[in-house]
Amino acid sequence: MRMKIVMKVEMNCGKCRTKALQIATQADAAEFVGFDEERQDEVMVIGRGVDAVEIVGALRKKVGKTRLISVED
Repeated sequence: MRMKIVMKVEMNCGKCRTKALQIATQADAAEFVGFDEERQDEVMVIGRGVDAVEIVGALRKKVGKTRLISVED
């Protein structure tokens, strides 16, 4: 089952945006990682069996304030 996870990440610079993408890409089974077209502070991860809690925890630890917006099937 494919899951779509959207997280709001507080990013202040381009380096933080790159770091957030790198961390989200390291998640197991991530097929797509990118920013929402309308809101550039929201990271979207799509994949089969992706662990939302693991990604949010890693982003909070490495980038900063992160909030889970939605998890959809």
